[in-house]
Amino acid sequence: MIVCLIIAIPFLILSVIFLMGKGDKLIAGYNTASEEERARVNIKRLRIIMAFLCVITAIYGSVLPMLGTSAIKQLEALFVFFLITFVFVTLANTWAKKK
Repeated sequence: MIVCLIIAIPFLILSVIFLMGKGDKLIAGYNTASEEERARVNIKRLRIIMAFLCVITAIYGSVLPMLGTSAIKQLEALFVFFLITFVFVTLANTWAKKK
């Protein structure tokens, strides 16, 4: 459990960094995009999405050991995590784009 908490701490730190308006270079795809592609992204919204995704990842990493050794419970939690991640990726590709 301690190892999972140690892994969750960087995600919480990353979420704070994103909410402070920093860390644009840490967003995969955005840091390698051209200036033209970056102009089409609402970076404030993208930072909010990334911050929430980091918090959810930290929560998932902290809750996973509490589920015990039951493979069914862990698979259910993994499915929920993937579903939430899919929703946030969809938001990043729709809500965070400038019209």
